[in-house]
Amino acid sequence: MELRQIRYFVELASELSFTRAAQKLHVSQPPLSFQIASLETELGARLFERTSRSVALSEAGKAFLPHAQAVLARLDEARSHVQRVASGLQGRVQVGLAGSHFLGPFPQFIQQFRLARPAVQVALNEMRPVDHLQALRDGRLDLCVARLPPGEPAGAAGQISAALLWRDPVLVALPPGHRLASRRLLRLAELKDDDFVFLRMDSSPFAARLFDACVQAGFAPRIAQEVVEVPAALNLVAAGLGVALVPSSLALLRADAVCTCNLFEARGKDGLNGDVYVLWRSDDVAPAVAEFRKQLLDWAHGLAMQSVR
Repeated sequence: MELRQIRYFVELASELSFTRAAQKLHVSQPPLSFQIASLETELGARLFERTSRSVALSEAGKAFLPHAQAVLARLDEARSHVQRVASGLQGRVQVGLAGSHFLGPFPQFIQQFRLARPAVQVALNEMRPVDHLQALRDGRLDLCVARLPPGEPAGAAGQISAALLWRDPVLVALPPGHRLASRRLLRLAELKDDDFVFLRMDSSPFAARLFDACVQAGFAPRIAQEVVEVPAALNLVAAGLGVALVPSSLALLRADAVCTCNLFEARGKDGLNGDVYVLWRSDDVAPAVAEFRKQLLDWAHGLAMQSVR
């Protein structure tokens, strides 16, 4: 049984006229009659009662019609589903990110994307930044949002591609009453005698970069407390347990309880920063992943334009 035969049958059952059905199907009457006869032979039953003046469904034809219509409906549904998947309008995207990114601008994009692409399921996987690249290579993630050091997006990650989402210069967070709290700009070396609340370096390449920056400034930071996420560091700074180096996008989380100051070392595009990138496998051709990435980069570009204004 061919799909063409089922289509011809349903059209003829609707028109009850070989002439009109053939016109609708854009075929001549002989091929239509031949396909209907072949279908009847295969089913072992007459589907139409024919006279020289009329065509009517037989009892067998009436019984077959809802099945034929269901087949065509499922075919249309399958075609629509395939087209949505192929165009990136339906599918599933696994995204990796550190917990701190739930507090930055990224959730705004997720909300907008869900409204624009409701049939794309987005799974957000919170994990340590140090695990992102391996999870991408293993296929456990389709994309991840991460802070990368200068130069790494150019190819240090192997088969992983990266694109900038937003700039995020590093600030210093100071407890209330700190001797430098009134300053607008300072150098890292001015913090050499302070206790630091630091991100754990075994879980965050960003933390290792901050430590190296202090060393380059002439001192090894005296780490009083180690935490996993930036919000925890800000809370401990607010409690007076030390100073912290934090991305500017998160510094305002405790603006009510900490003072922030710009760093001389963070000035300029290549200064000390926690710039945020989206990373993906270079050979990943999944349409939903490509659509998510495109929408994310377009949104990030809009975010950058707003900040310029």
